[in-house]
Amino acid sequence: MQLTSYHFSTAAVWADALFVSALQRSDKPSAGQARQAISAAIRAYGGRGCAEQVAQEFGDHPDTAVERMRWARAVVSELVGFAPRIAHNGPERRPVLLVNRSRALRLAERRR
Repeated sequence: MQLTSYHFSTAAVWADALFVSALQRSDKPSAGQARQAISAAIRAYGGRGCAEQVAQEFGDHPDTAVERMRWARAVVSELVGFAPRIAHNGPERRPVLLVNRSRALRLAERRR
């Protein structure tokens, strides 16, 4: 599995940007339209501003925000060509991101 933190971070920012954009799921946007909406939102709010607006929406309208974020993540995963896989661990069944441990350790060694 080849998943790096750069791709995951980029995908998260893009999903937040698509979430706060004016683009709607019912518009059935093309990949080009989604990219334009993401770019416009990032230019308008920045990555952190998009995340802040997502948090606000989850606080104000959690039921609709969940569905919109699922849609945004699905669109972004198609744009970047991968979807982070979620696994469950521990007795509480907390979701965690699957990471290839040996690869992560090799990358950490290189950064030193």
